[in-house]
Amino acid sequence: MKKTICLLPGDGIGPEIIAQGVKVLEATAEKFGHEFVFETALIGGAAIDGAGDPLPEATVSKCRSADAIYLGAVGGPKWDKLSPEMRPEKGLLRIRKELGLFANLRPAMLLPELAGACLLRADIAAKGLDLMVVRELTGDVYFGEPRGIETRDGLRTGYNTMIYNEEEIRRIAWVAFEAARKRRSKVCSVEKSNVLESSRLWKEVVMEMHREYADVELSHMYVDNAAMQLVRDPSQFDVILTGNIFGDILSDEASVITGSLGMLPSASTGASGPGLFEPIHGSAPDIAGRDVANPLATILSAAMMLRLSFDMAEEADQIEKAVRKALADGFRTADIMEPGKEMLGCKGMGDKVVERL
Repeated sequence: MKKTICLLPGDGIGPEIIAQGVKVLEATAEKFGHEFVFETALIGGAAIDGAGDPLPEATVSKCRSADAIYLGAVGGPKWDKLSPEMRPEKGLLRIRKELGLFANLRPAMLLPELAGACLLRADIAAKGLDLMVVRELTGDVYFGEPRGIETRDGLRTGYNTMIYNEEEIRRIAWVAFEAARKRRSKVCSVEKSNVLESSRLWKEVVMEMHREYADVELSHMYVDNAAMQLVRDPSQFDVILTGNIFGDILSDEASVITGSLGMLPSASTGASGPGLFEPIHGSAPDIAGRDVANPLATILSAAMMLRLSFDMAEEADQIEKAVRKALADGFRTADIMEPGKEMLGCKGMGDKVVERL
């Protein structure tokens, strides 16, 4: 099978981790008789430097014509002083909007091979952690209007708008309920309906959607309580359904308690067109170019790509098994290093995964 993948290496460690993901995809294609065609485009700070825009039109065009998009990371202090519309992160927000990628799927699982790296107490970790955050991706305060910084009563004042309409809520709820049916049939809707009007509408629409999913257990939780419960007992969660800003924060929390942000993949999908697959961590400019970054989240994002966009479940399974085998064999990058294990760099860890494929 022939598939075109648009690579967006981006900034910081992005090019290093994407290179390892491509290496694993090439090995998978050879093993299973597929053909993956890679096209590279600019995004973020690299696009600002190369084209004067964090998301050039040429990048959007390449993404639209691809079967899937594979992203590294964007951002870095080099571009911090640019205007808000020219910051690297705008490229990421805009590509989500341009392609209608409204659903962000972020699985967080504590692998047995990394139990020792878990930041939770041993008795809590022993209960397990295997959840999926379904985060709405194109609404909320990140996109809401009006927004800006202005002077009010002589004081500089910044403002953003948290806004959702019922269709935006309905379509992300559908994704969460469908995902739950393939897992343990539990959805916890997280919002702040005791304070926010947008959250009250969120809760109402989710409850309406639940009528079509009587086989799925639905619960509700305020976001502050959810943050606490993720640390107290993450085993209670299956699918967490939430909005853009709450999902951004909670998914990072869920991932880091497993041991490292460097282990967690993600997928961003829409109603049609290519999906976008990326690790959930940032560009880590402090370690860029040093061959110490953990490529496993990026490699696992490739597995999500194969499963969700290409219907290659067996191939995805093989990549995930190769990652776990590399960990079981005692190989670690610096962020997940444990006593008695062998520390490798970014390239070295990618090589170990390829060997086990």
